[in-house]
Amino acid sequence: MSAVPAANGWQARLALGFERRGPRTVLARRRHHGPLVVQRPFYPEAGVCHVYLLHPPGGVVGGDELTVDVQCAAGAEALVTTPAATKFYRSGGPVAVQRQNLAVAAGARLEWLPQETIVFAGGRVDTTTRVDLEPGAAFVGWEILCLGRPASGEAFDSGQAVQRLEVWRAGMPLLLDRTRVDSAGPMPSAPWGLAGCAVSATLVATPADGDLLAAVRDGVCVDGDERFGATLLDDLLVCRYLGHHGERARAVFEQIWTLLRPGLAGRPACAPRIWRT
Repeated sequence: MSAVPAANGWQARLALGFERRGPRTVLARRRHHGPLVVQRPFYPEAGVCHVYLLHPPGGVVGGDELTVDVQCAAGAEALVTTPAATKFYRSGGPVAVQRQNLAVAAGARLEWLPQETIVFAGGRVDTTTRVDLEPGAAFVGWEILCLGRPASGEAFDSGQAVQRLEVWRAGMPLLLDRTRVDSAGPMPSAPWGLAGCAVSATLVATPADGDLLAAVRDGVCVDGDERFGATLLDDLLVCRYLGHHGERARAVFEQIWTLLRPGLAGRPACAPRIWRT
């Protein structure tokens, strides 16, 4: 599948820069082109800047290309989320492309917690999230991919989705993850693939250790038709989930985030208000 979008789609770009100023982090820089914006930052907890990414059209179609660049300067603490799921609609042929580049400086922390990505039947999607960390940076983030709309009875019986997640530190890869799902291929149903599940999700966090890994393994409960696992790659915690509903995947990952945050950030979890509206 080509990752080149059609020339007549939306070409949207958003760049955000967070800096520590006095007792709190501020959104020091923001530039946007096309339908990708943020409104004012929120401060539901001391010092941490919460920001919601908005895509006013409400959905992404074939030919659209969305790019998000986030930079956290030394000492900054930021949490970035979305007010709703990102929806990729059916395409007549062109690919919808999404690129997310996240850079975290030494002594900074970024929490990247978007709501789920839903690919409708017939969608053609190519997404990449790349995280670049300096030594001493902290990061926790997740990607939740929903194929079709099971709650509406829509199976992912046509279309393609490519999802990449990369985590780098000081130019060296910690994780290079690539998922390619073709509705006509074996991946959706194979036991080594999605095993018939409509939702696949990955959460990563660093720096982590054996105590945090044990807390996640002991503290996370999933239903009988769900699959969950967690492992430690050096100091990068990697959690995997397979299931059937995006809301359920996010609930599991929120539970993990709640367990991790005191150790990673030295403070309890403070869920964005937008998640409950």
